[in-house]
Amino acid sequence: MRVYCGTDIIEVDRIKNSIEHLGERFLKRIYTENEINYCEQRKNMKYQHYAARFAAKEAIYKALSSLLKNKSDLSWTSIEILKDVNGRPYVNLVNIEIKEISNMDISLSHLEKYATATAIIVAD
Repeated sequence: MRVYCGTDIIEVDRIKNSIEHLGERFLKRIYTENEINYCEQRKNMKYQHYAARFAAKEAIYKALSSLLKNKSDLSWTSIEILKDVNGRPYVNLVNIEIKEISNMDISLSHLEKYATATAIIVAD
């Protein structure tokens, strides 16, 4: 068993500026439809939620990178951050399968100006 960890922190304003200047092009390149729908429902806190998901995708990539045979197989939208019925975030890998992964966990947090995420992956 091997354990991999990734963490990331980002300024919320970086994501807000990208969304405001690049709009749909940025959103569709980075986020899935499910993520966009979720964040847009957060109204006045939507940029914090977008930033937290961006940080999560970075953290997961950092944790996954040594397990990937071809790093170009993993795109921004290959990593989807969803919430379960209890509101706990989880990772859905879209169109990518890594057989060695036995467990993956993600933690997100955000304040007004910063968002952070930590990913833990257990592999056989």
